[in-house]
Amino acid sequence: MSDNDLDDLLKLNRSWAKSMVDADEQFFTDLCDQQQPKYLWIGCSDSRVPAAEIVGLKPGEMFVHRNIANVVPHSDLNCLAVIQYAVEVLDVEHIIVTGHYGCGGINAAMEKKDHGQIDNWLAHIKDIYRLNYDRITALPDPEDRANLLCELNVSAQVRNVAKTSIVQNAWREGKSLKVHGWVYSLKDGILQDLKVGIGSAGQLHDAYRITAELE
Repeated sequence: MSDNDLDDLLKLNRSWAKSMVDADEQFFTDLCDQQQPKYLWIGCSDSRVPAAEIVGLKPGEMFVHRNIANVVPHSDLNCLAVIQYAVEVLDVEHIIVTGHYGCGGINAAMEKKDHGQIDNWLAHIKDIYRLNYDRITALPDPEDRANLLCELNVSAQVRNVAKTSIVQNAWREGKSLKVHGWVYSLKDGILQDLKVGIGSAGQLHDAYRITAELE
């Protein structure tokens, strides 16, 4: 990218800022004074899936965390910090894990190629692939296989979010909080609810339930 490319971005930014003020003189004043989103979006870093834009929300209306293939590992302190802030400070009511068909991370996890350091991250998805290997490979079409793994990954990450002490503490405190699993189609721009949502610790396996704080 040349400096001219960056200059173009700055020009586009100024044009966008002007259009916001033209439509609402108080836009940025109001934006500075509030951040009260109801939603935390955990999605893929793919540039074709802009979180707030595809659901028609404005700046300030959705808290967003993105990484390769929307994975929520229990060791990812960055993701956990986002979840904690969203739940404990912003009081979000919905955490939406969103995958997308045609995901490069999903496709790479199904390959046997050496992708370098990212293979260590993709190992989280490979674990899901292994556990569902027969079901996935029974599908004759490679795209269908990738789509199924995409959906299974979303479902697994929904459970991972729900298993965190952050979310379970919120439920124990009586907060209204639900974790959802969605998938986005690049082909038509439509989001689909996979119906794998979790709204209470009672929906988790007993081994994962946290029933009381340490004394």
